[in-house]
Amino acid sequence: MPLHTEMVGAQTPSIAHNVDARWFMAYAAAIRDLNPAYMDTSAGSSTAHPLFPVCLEWPAILKSRELPGFETSSAVERSRGVHAAHDLHIYQPLVAGEVYETQATITDLQQIKPGAAQTLRLDTRNRHGELVCRTWQLTISRQVSVVGAGEGFTVDPAVKADFMPPALPKKAPGDEVNEHYVMVVEAGAAHIYTECARIWNPIHTDKAFALAAGLPDIILHGTATLAMAVTRLVNEFLQGRPERVNRIGGRFTGMVLMPTLLSLDVLWQSASYIGFAITDEQGSLVFSGGFLGYT
Repeated sequence: MPLHTEMVGAQTPSIAHNVDARWFMAYAAAIRDLNPAYMDTSAGSSTAHPLFPVCLEWPAILKSRELPGFETSSAVERSRGVHAAHDLHIYQPLVAGEVYETQATITDLQQIKPGAAQTLRLDTRNRHGELVCRTWQLTISRQVSVVGAGEGFTVDPAVKADFMPPALPKKAPGDEVNEHYVMVVEAGAAHIYTECARIWNPIHTDKAFALAAGLPDIILHGTATLAMAVTRLVNEFLQGRPERVNRIGGRFTGMVLMPTLLSLDVLWQSASYIGFAITDEQGSLVFSGGFLGYT
């Protein structure tokens, strides 16, 4: 059954999370990142890996599927949703011992050739109501149609900017870089990431479910692949200082089966961004148009 444009503009309730150093350490360890910023509790309040916000966003993403406009979709149709693009803005690092609340807003729904393309805005705030990070996430539900275009929510021009993702960074002449790094993805990586990130999606751990969803096998979370790349970029280009990262994004363009070797290809660097891509052992892109913003 189709998705309805009446869902555009709908918001989930805010979902609270008590984050602690144990969760930060588990997430970092799941991607083999032992940076003391996440692991050394003797240094005081530890901080989170720059991609840790995906852990807080997952429950809000699940809750968004209960909003009006989704009720006609079946479980099979929902399993066809793939994480297609990501754009995370970090306004302040997440710290252990804080309470964060995350809310999802559906900001766009379009019919495209592969299916229904839905954009979510995921806002995470601290206990004082300050916006800590914001993610624009594109999901494509394969072979699912959209109805009600032009009949649903219309964005008020006065708040339209709040519903539109910011412009993507671009490279300039002279920014080209040609660096390559190997990333090892071990068998069982998806199971470990699932438990440590607390992102439970059966396509990553249940082979029968993955096959029923049309996949060749269980696949690694796209955010795990991206987090591994961010780790390497922080260590190679930012002197191991994750607090310098303020934006992460790009497009998920291929599946990662396990075990495997991935290539992180750094393509360009400006004064505030690093551009990169990730390819598999066959040389096919699994993540394209990648960018990491930093101070």
